[in-house]
Amino acid sequence: MKKQLIGLMFIIGFTIFACDKDEVIPTEEVGASLDGILDQTRLVATGARITELGTGFGFTEGPAKDKNGNIFFTDQPNDKIHKWSVADNKVSTFVTVCGRSNGMAFDKDGNLITCADYKGELRKYKPDGTFEILVKDYNGKLLNGPNDVWINPITGGMYITDPIFPRGYWDAGDPRQQPWEPKRSEQAATGKGGHVYYLAPGAKTLTRVTTMAEWEADSWPNGVVGTPDGKKLYVNKWAGNNMGGTWVFDVNADGTLTNIKKFTAMGGDGMAMDEKGNVYISNGFGITAFNPSGNRILNIPIAGATNCSFAGADNKTLFITGPTNAINSVKMNVKGSE
Repeated sequence: MKKQLIGLMFIIGFTIFACDKDEVIPTEEVGASLDGILDQTRLVATGARITELGTGFGFTEGPAKDKNGNIFFTDQPNDKIHKWSVADNKVSTFVTVCGRSNGMAFDKDGNLITCADYKGELRKYKPDGTFEILVKDYNGKLLNGPNDVWINPITGGMYITDPIFPRGYWDAGDPRQQPWEPKRSEQAATGKGGHVYYLAPGAKTLTRVTTMAEWEADSWPNGVVGTPDGKKLYVNKWAGNNMGGTWVFDVNADGTLTNIKKFTAMGGDGMAMDEKGNVYISNGFGITAFNPSGNRILNIPIAGATNCSFAGADNKTLFITGPTNAINSVKMNVKGSE
């Protein structure tokens, strides 16, 4: 698919300003908030462009890197999983009819784990496109709709977020179906029942790990990412103003979470992490990165960013799903931690 450049969008508060379509991020702008780019620690490669890799999709999400640096991503309204190839820079379809998969991640065996919210399932796709259902409920009741997944690289345990976003494609009579804004959940006596769950290696049932008093379950946990040593987990919450907040937890040996702390007031959608431990959050402000201390150090204001992941041959390209009908990339000076 032919490469095209997309416009940069500069967000000041909630005001958006369009830049020239072919604009390059000049060297002198790195380290300053000029023409929409904030990059205090030179994370973005000199002269990098926001490059459109594919467009014409319904709603792109879930970018996940395989061992060769290829990116797989979902088009949830059209019920497909696509693949961008590092070898030929082209997009092809990997799976058609995928349970309306959203967030995804590859396990150490090369299987693609997907959050399939049509029936509230966590699926495992083999390289040939066949799949098995890993889990489909919690305590015998439908999950709200698994949204994103992170796999602990040390233990292989999986963490999934489970917000309630009513979908028009859910079947008539589905107990989760309701008008916006949702007020009920199969996973709570009252409210949204928005929790994070853990699937231990080899387990068939989920463990709810956001059980502490400090966790507000009447919200939408969304993006999730962890550190490469498997000791920290970051979870953000979706909110219409992009400020749902992001929390960091300590990960215990049994996969449970403790020591919850608010990491930043910004929340949003999918997340990624680079080799320096910086956390990248996708939302209406674009891609915003925070260092491990919670200080904002980068903003790439690409409108409608839904998720991001590092991939490519050298793992130094940031792939961004969004605007919602497209997938884009930016060359970076840092590698992803995945």
